[in-house]
Amino acid sequence: MIVFEEELKKFHKSLEVEDTEDAIFKEDLTDMLDLFLNVAQEYDGTYTGEQ
Repeated sequence: MIVFEEELKKFHKSLEVEDTEDAIFKEDLTDMLDLFLNVAQEYDGTYTGEQ
């Protein structure tokens, strides 16, 4: 039988998870508004390719 409290004591957060979190939060990701604006600009003919 698994003893939940004992398993929690053994738990250590993976360094890879922390590194991934940092990379995601520091990255300037394209969101849906950026995508919509790019599509609208392409349709309009005013698209510059810059974000």
